[in-house]
Amino acid sequence: MGENNREAVPTQEQATELSELQQIRRDKLTALQERGANPFVITKYDQTHHSAEIKENYDALEGKNVSIAGRVMAKNIMGKASFCRVQDLQGIIQCYVARDSIGQEAYADFKKLDIGDIIGVSGFVFKTKTGEISVHAENITLLSKSLRSLPEKYHGLTNTDLRYRQRYVDLIMNQDVRDTFVKRSQIISCIRRYLDNLGFLEVETPMLVQNAGGAAARPFLTHFNALDQDLKLRISLELYLKRLIVGGMEKVYEIGRVFRNEGMDTRHNPEFTLMELYQAYTDYHGMMDLTENMYRHVAQEVLGTTTVVYNGVEMDWGKPFTRLSMLDAVKRYSGVDFREIHSLEEARAAAKAHGVEYEERHQKGDILNLFFDAFVEEHLVQPTFIIDHPVEISPLTKRKPEDPDYVERFELYMNGWEMANAYSELNDPIDQRERFRAQEEMLAKGDEEANTTDEDFMNALEIGMPPTGGIGYGIDRLCMLLTDSAAIRDVLLFPTMKPID
Repeated sequence: MGENNREAVPTQEQATELSELQQIRRDKLTALQERGANPFVITKYDQTHHSAEIKENYDALEGKNVSIAGRVMAKNIMGKASFCRVQDLQGIIQCYVARDSIGQEAYADFKKLDIGDIIGVSGFVFKTKTGEISVHAENITLLSKSLRSLPEKYHGLTNTDLRYRQRYVDLIMNQDVRDTFVKRSQIISCIRRYLDNLGFLEVETPMLVQNAGGAAARPFLTHFNALDQDLKLRISLELYLKRLIVGGMEKVYEIGRVFRNEGMDTRHNPEFTLMELYQAYTDYHGMMDLTENMYRHVAQEVLGTTTVVYNGVEMDWGKPFTRLSMLDAVKRYSGVDFREIHSLEEARAAAKAHGVEYEERHQKGDILNLFFDAFVEEHLVQPTFIIDHPVEISPLTKRKPEDPDYVERFELYMNGWEMANAYSELNDPIDQRERFRAQEEMLAKGDEEANTTDEDFMNALEIGMPPTGGIGYGIDRLCMLLTDSAAIRDVLLFPTMKPID
């Protein structure tokens, strides 16, 4: 993204002009320093109010003294009295600056301020003749000198690549971007409060691991010099959190970064935020209930409604989420009933007849999942739990007692996206070892995303893990939906980018 939208390379004349503007700002800084007014020696400023707070509480604050701090975004010099607009975390507020109020020398300094400078303004709250709530400045303090010009019309740039690389400028210039990341923080805080109130414990588990298991993904590799040991960055949180269930912690969750050495697109970044939770003595039905209630709660708390609108499409999180088996979903949207397919040969024949590509290593359950990807996902716009996956694609999941070719698993879909993945966790160590063995056979056949046996995790299972429900949530995709953001990069403060050269 953004590679085809790069701004034209500046000419030599433009580059010279830019450097001259920067030199003017540096000269202003030098002049300040020479007269003992270096802004960079100031260590604090007593900020009493923010812009929105003043506007929302004008009746109580009218005529009262306040101190605000922020970045100068506009300035209008008009002889003995001028205006500037100061931006803080909450927005922008106008300041009225009169020579007779702040003094002649201070007023002269004010006129030399540049757009982008960070200032503190103390004064009283009033309304101008046009009715705009403002601060009548009585004292102005330069807190930091901006040595580079801000973009003239940053919001209108088509160069999204530059916005992602210089997120700090993006945040300064675009209120909607700041709002997105404030909302992201609110979403995660809301999830934490919800789970904490249910008695879950937030924990932390290793990011550097010997065995990167718990998901089908290719890990990043690194080397630990002190032990001369190759390690991997985690691709999942699962196996360590299950160890804690073995240890008797009963309800645990973790929100943290995981790393997958895969491609980038509008919904994928090589490092992203995952939340996993595990609860003893429940199953995937319990995880469905928890998930549905939590999503509904978060939407209501953050948006004030359970109707989520993404890219003009409404999703009703207030209604009960649909629950549909993978077999029924594939039959509904492809017309193929895998209940009538009893062998790998029949599955391959169905795939060929419907243009579904598969590999030699794929088993019947893998081909069912390929049908799901090809025919079903895009139709799952309203919240839908797809349940009961084939065992071949679910190496850590408990089998369905009445149909052991399938497992007690669900994936939550909305807007055609996978949002969560959950199991009745496999706690049979004998079955788990067989699943790991099958995964290692797949690895030997060239599946770089297959798991390998984690012997310490096997030891934990042999100690004994109670019946457990577990789930993983893609936090970034949830943030995309709740902020109506087009790409995962829009909800990551610092997304992974290609090198500029």
